[in-house]
Amino acid sequence: MASVLVVEDDPFVRSALIRQLTEASYTVRSVGTALEALREVAHFRFDVVVLDLGLPDLDGAEALKMLRGITDVPVIIATARDDEAEIVRLLHAGADDYLVKPFSVEHLTARMAAVLRRSRAGSGDPAPTAEIRVGGLVIDPLRRQAELDGTALDLTRREFDLLAFLAGRPGVVVPRKELLAEVWQQAYGDDQTIDVHLSWLRRKLGETAARPRYLHTLRGVGVKLEPPREPRP
Repeated sequence: MASVLVVEDDPFVRSALIRQLTEASYTVRSVGTALEALREVAHFRFDVVVLDLGLPDLDGAEALKMLRGITDVPVIIATARDDEAEIVRLLHAGADDYLVKPFSVEHLTARMAAVLRRSRAGSGDPAPTAEIRVGGLVIDPLRRQAELDGTALDLTRREFDLLAFLAGRPGVVVPRKELLAEVWQQAYGDDQTIDVHLSWLRRKLGETAARPRYLHTLRGVGVKLEPPREPRP
């Protein structure tokens, strides 16, 4: 059962979407502001986000940019704006699809199903099947699971991809350009995207940039993952 975050400030539209998507067997959470949406995706794992552009605290386009800084969850834009140039800009900014209001729930669920198929197909890229062990880290690429010192890590899809990619090259400094190409499948991008994901990953590994254990950033060069030099006290 796919989980959906509906970001919509109109209470009537929001209530209708919650009811109809629930009836269509989706698990639904909803918020009315961009900041609430950012908090939701930081604490819960969703399969897709339906994002309205006309939010009261932040324009949806800016909210999309901020979402893309912390998660790669598929985002469908729901908007009353039908300007082609803006729609193209949003797609380039990281939206996976868009719908112009008003739309039927059947249309929305069809678009969601298509986005989810693409997302799941993308996560099936070839990957090593053997477990990767670096210090107390154990990464299972086949099951997409990771443990640190015997405790399971709750990682987003992109966090797992980043960790697995670096762990597969222990001690090797990986340039940011290579990370963007291999993990994000982008020829170019904002370094802040990498920094945000590294920050979230460090937090889950129990370390900081100032006191790294596994993840080490070499300014102007790249990032490497290696086992801690000293055991955890």
